[in-house]
Amino acid sequence: MPEFSFDALRRHPDVEADNLFAADASDRLILDEALGALEVEAKAAKPGAPGRVVVIGDSYGALTLGAAAVLDLRGIRVHQDSRAGELALAENARRASDRDLGDRFENLPLGPELLAGARVVLMQLPRSLAELDELAHAIAAWADPEVVVYAGGRLKHMTPAMNEVLERSFGRVTATLARQKSRVLVASEPHPHAEPVAMRREFHAEPAPGLWVCATGGAFAGTKIDIGTRFLLEHLDEMRADARTAVDLGCGTGVLSAYLARARPELTVIATDQSAAAVESARATMAANDVENVEVVRDDALSTFDDGSAELVLLNPPFHQGSTVHAGIALKLFQAAGRVLAPGGELWTVFNSHLSYRAALQRAVGETRQVARNAKFTVMVSTRR
Repeated sequence: MPEFSFDALRRHPDVEADNLFAADASDRLILDEALGALEVEAKAAKPGAPGRVVVIGDSYGALTLGAAAVLDLRGIRVHQDSRAGELALAENARRASDRDLGDRFENLPLGPELLAGARVVLMQLPRSLAELDELAHAIAAWADPEVVVYAGGRLKHMTPAMNEVLERSFGRVTATLARQKSRVLVASEPHPHAEPVAMRREFHAEPAPGLWVCATGGAFAGTKIDIGTRFLLEHLDEMRADARTAVDLGCGTGVLSAYLARARPELTVIATDQSAAAVESARATMAANDVENVEVVRDDALSTFDDGSAELVLLNPPFHQGSTVHAGIALKLFQAAGRVLAPGGELWTVFNSHLSYRAALQRAVGETRQVARNAKFTVMVSTRR
């Protein structure tokens, strides 16, 4: 493949660190394996006509901008689950060349608008088999019957089950030779009667009064209620009683928001997550339980929220960045909560007990005390100075 500076790409506004990277060898391998197909699409492109190249799961823009810069491709349709990834792609597009590449692509939700007529799909393999199954069904259902999917990843994260999942939607699935600890699965011949995967839902009788949890394939914990969330739910009645606005930061499927909103119908609850899959799932959870006092928004670390606009924030933070264990995302969310909380407002956080977050919470928000602790999780409340 002609030269392209992957090293110039950045993760910003996502967490940046020496051991976190904006591109890896699998990005390069996907583009190399798809080069012939991309060249065909570049030659066949017609001005004003929809592009036939789709990129899914492009972490920070390596696949999209590599194809745009090297082959002068336009009209690339892109779906990124992460809002931070979308923002990073836009920033990298402005820096990736001597010309702004921002007009070469369009970000779209997973659906027919993204995939209709697609002939080439470049994709980073998700870690979740449920998410891969959802993506594969969507491509098979909506893309061109001649579509070819180039789905790559790092060998340490790939399993034979991924081939099996792709074979549910495609008649032909092959694997390339490994290179630099990466491999690409090539899928073609989509099943002619493939249909998109329906939203999953499951009823949980506990905690009372019970809850329908809805989830797409890419939502963390799926239709389950993770044990950290269950632990925090035990303390809903201890949270600031005079709060008017509460934020469920990193809301996932919306479990915390739904329980809080039902317990306190006078409260305005805003559920927010940077994940498109989480936001779609949370909206479905609210609808399934007839919860009306929750607004669900997609946002990167409260970037669109005003300072001092909430009296209560709930947070069950992730402790990893992709496949790398890293505290950076939790620290970013602590700082965001501290900015958005009004003076005297409370941040309620649940996290793995082996993590030492008290000092970070005190710096970002204010006085922090332990509310509860068990063998796996700790609940703390931090009060805004």
